[in-house]
Amino acid sequence: MVRAEVAAAPKPDHYDRTSELKAFDDTKAGVKGLVDAGVTEIPRIFHLPPEYSFNNNSVSDHDNQFTIPVIDFEGIEEDVTKRKEVVEAVRDASETWGFFQVVNHGIPVGVLEEMKEGVRRFYEQDTEIKKEYYTRDLMKAVAYNSNFDLYSAPSTNWRDTLACSMAPNRPKSEQLPAPCRDILEEYSKQVMELGISLFELLSEALGLNPKHLNGIDCAEGLLILCHYYPACPQPELTLGTTQHADDSFLTVLLQDHIGGLQVLHQDKWIDIPPVPGALVVNVGDLLQLITNDRFKSAEHRVVASRAGPRVSVASFFCTAYLPTGKLYEPIKELLSEDNPPKYRETTISDYCVYLKTKGLDGTSALKHFRL
Repeated sequence: MVRAEVAAAPKPDHYDRTSELKAFDDTKAGVKGLVDAGVTEIPRIFHLPPEYSFNNNSVSDHDNQFTIPVIDFEGIEEDVTKRKEVVEAVRDASETWGFFQVVNHGIPVGVLEEMKEGVRRFYEQDTEIKKEYYTRDLMKAVAYNSNFDLYSAPSTNWRDTLACSMAPNRPKSEQLPAPCRDILEEYSKQVMELGISLFELLSEALGLNPKHLNGIDCAEGLLILCHYYPACPQPELTLGTTQHADDSFLTVLLQDHIGGLQVLHQDKWIDIPPVPGALVVNVGDLLQLITNDRFKSAEHRVVASRAGPRVSVASFFCTAYLPTGKLYEPIKELLSEDNPPKYRETTISDYCVYLKTKGLDGTSALKHFRL
């Protein structure tokens, strides 16, 4: 009787995810390779888990109460009153949203446009040339692949990435891909200057000496991630980037006109619309940790789209996997009896390795470091 029941049971749906991931990885052609091959149905590795629903939180209407702040940096170096206003705006945005956009930030529009074009040139060159850069070696200064967490995340994102570690150890020019070499060097220099200015403003917003955050090397590392999101034939089944927070002190994002970036705010997914000439700035986990939750590292995601390709350039201020040995913990000047430390000390590399091992699974890595 038992045998008959076993024989009658339906066969389980055999799905060898690991083999499919490896087959995709071995092509070294990324998501763009699938699109170039003419896929009309996305492979199962990209399907969101059944428990994930886009309707978990509604995306809000475009009303003023749900628009991330746009802060104008014009004149902050010369006008004391203007600087004070900007510091207040940065403080408010960092405490409530964890996100804001900046205009008149000092990086010329021509540099921004050429950076986006350089990323497109890299991805749209011959696949065989790109394969030279394809690697999963975390210590490589230049690494192209699809999904840093390919083998650990619950679903694969519809996105390819070129990662270039531009500080503290800048690669030799010849190590950078030719289609975006010159602009990567120029853009990284300019975004580093902006980052240093942002950390001064954030220090002031915390009531600290303007040099405090730069003094503890928050701007020591710069990792530039050049993302390419091909047009997706079934955007309702996947995401461009899963819900996550950044393992950085600060991220400065250049996005193109396509859109798709959303931040989780008051349990709603809010669009961060592209603003011509603007850069998106967001607080990372490491800044939330050292400010003892004063500044908020907000969860965000990128939805997939039939439009595209979408290009974005995320500049992460952190030393990533470099073994610097520097320990970070909540800043003592911000602590009191009523505000004791909420996190244990950690190195940046330990934090980043933990996040990579965990993958983008929709949960915060900060929980692991809470006291």
